[in-house]
Amino acid sequence: MHHGIFWRGQPQAIDAAMHKRLRLLFDNDIALAAYHLPLDAHPEHGNNALIAESLGAAQPEGFAMHQGRQIGIRATFPGDGLAADELVRRVRELTGGRTPLHIAAGPDRVRRIGIVSGAGTDYLHEAVAAGLDCLLTGEPSERAYGIARDNAVRFIAAGHHATETFGVHRLGKLLAAELGVRHVALDVPNPI
Repeated sequence: MHHGIFWRGQPQAIDAAMHKRLRLLFDNDIALAAYHLPLDAHPEHGNNALIAESLGAAQPEGFAMHQGRQIGIRATFPGDGLAADELVRRVRELTGGRTPLHIAAGPDRVRRIGIVSGAGTDYLHEAVAAGLDCLLTGEPSERAYGIARDNAVRFIAAGHHATETFGVHRLGKLLAAELGVRHVALDVPNPI
């Protein structure tokens, strides 16, 4: 699991809905582990690194400071970059055919991209300061439109859930290969 079952802003008590979730785990002798930011940030097996690799971006390095740690990746497309329409096509393909929100405010070719899976809109200013051509994240905030337009940077929001599944799948495969642990990936689609 990526986020876990307790969310900031919701009651931390076990109410009827939470009891139902926990009962399913207990009744079926299922252990639950949640690795949120480590699965975003890991430089090789994290969501952001895997997205960059899948899109064809190279030379990944840390980006997007959160509580003293870099949780995102910035990377470079080789040569003179990637046509923006091709980038959007690759993002759509990578996320299972989901059409991303694309604010086409930056250059026609994307050479340097920042990737922050999930809710990374707040790193748009950091992308601008770093001279990136595009920020790819999961979910948008209304303010992203103005920031992208005012700073001539592309902004792509491909879905919070759709950008945060890569690391957990990789982790399952690694655990199976290294420790012989049986894993089953249960993806519960989420349109956000």
